[in-house]
Amino acid sequence: MKVLDDRVNSRRNIFARYKESLSVPGIQFMPETKGHKSTRWLTAFTIDSNKTGVSRDEIMNFLLDKEIESRPLWKPMHLQPVFKGLPYHGTGLDETLFKNGMCLPSSSDLTVQEQEEVIGHICGLLKI
Repeated sequence: MKVLDDRVNSRRNIFARYKESLSVPGIQFMPETKGHKSTRWLTAFTIDSNKTGVSRDEIMNFLLDKEIESRPLWKPMHLQPVFKGLPYHGTGLDETLFKNGMCLPSSSDLTVQEQEEVIGHICGLLKI
């Protein structure tokens, strides 16, 4: 508990750097509800490949080629094999987020230099 505030502040700073550098048409970061303070434990965004010319999978594979791990947003429960055939009570938003959303490296000990490397690769891929 003694380090919690420092870790949350670190993650919020990491999120802010990503958002500042990668906020372009077609990329939307997870918003923070007014009046609340997110821990930003993960930095997640969605990408509209029609606007960016690049898909989520292309970004993830490009980063992987550079030995940088990223991952898709979590697979919706109703798409998990254990729940196959059970009723689904959603609107499809969860599937859209899973298809187009990803999480960037956001460890509390991620250095500014490491983060700038990630940002640089993504900016290069997006040609921004």
